[in-house]
Amino acid sequence: MPEKLTTVRTVAGLRAQVARWRAAGEKVGLVPTMGALHEGHLSLVQAARRRGADHVVVSVFVNPTQFGPNEDFSKYPRQEDSDAAKLETVGADLLYAPDVGEMYPDGFATTVHVAGLTDGLCGPLRPGHFDGVATVVSKLLLQCLPDIAVFGEKDYQQLQVIRRMVRDLDVPVLIEGAATVRDESGLALSSRNAYLSADQLAIARQLNGVLFAMAERIAADPARCRSEMEWGLERLREAGFDRIDYLAVCDAASLEPLEVADRPARILAAAFIGRTRLIDNIPV
Repeated sequence: MPEKLTTVRTVAGLRAQVARWRAAGEKVGLVPTMGALHEGHLSLVQAARRRGADHVVVSVFVNPTQFGPNEDFSKYPRQEDSDAAKLETVGADLLYAPDVGEMYPDGFATTVHVAGLTDGLCGPLRPGHFDGVATVVSKLLLQCLPDIAVFGEKDYQQLQVIRRMVRDLDVPVLIEGAATVRDESGLALSSRNAYLSADQLAIARQLNGVLFAMAERIAADPARCRSEMEWGLERLREAGFDRIDYLAVCDAASLEPLEVADRPARILAAAFIGRTRLIDNIPV
């Protein structure tokens, strides 16, 4: 039976526990989250173990700096007791749950900005979002100083931003991406799925089907990028999505749009059902 999860709420408490593991010669993994945990998050803990972490720290912090003025910060689900119970089932060792004052003390004045990768896709649509992500993740990495940190591929642009930030700033950590976890219909698991009614979920479950169909045809004919995007947009409108922020075929590393998928590529989408914004992506 897994041991009871330990919770710490301060940088000092986190570093003290990590130091004890380090003194024993053990490797540490970090899984940053905003809570409201589901099977996708729990799979990241398991991925950290598979990649050699002897101990796994999971942070739960709803980061205010990555929410825009019309986004759902105040409504974002906060359920620490439930999250902790779930983490115990997969053998996480430590829950790091700082409050806003611990993460952003009075006078905090530093922002981390990653250029280029944030210029397209979600970047222009969510001003300041990736600055908030890069800043909080850089703080979490420096607070914990793990050997590895694991992030889900569902937030693919975020993953690429974090990889670039770590590379550029020489942060001594290995960033690992873990495959998106999906339900039986293929819908990517997300905390925001809880906002959807049964009818809206039926619409949402068509998103991945469109992406997989596009990927299959582009893989067979790499010059089909533009025509497949036009086809995909039409299918999503027909499915009942209320607004499509983007549907794009991009270079898997740089996220630059592709006319011809003559290199590793990724299809990425963001679309609204009602007021709920869903994102997904798959490789070509």
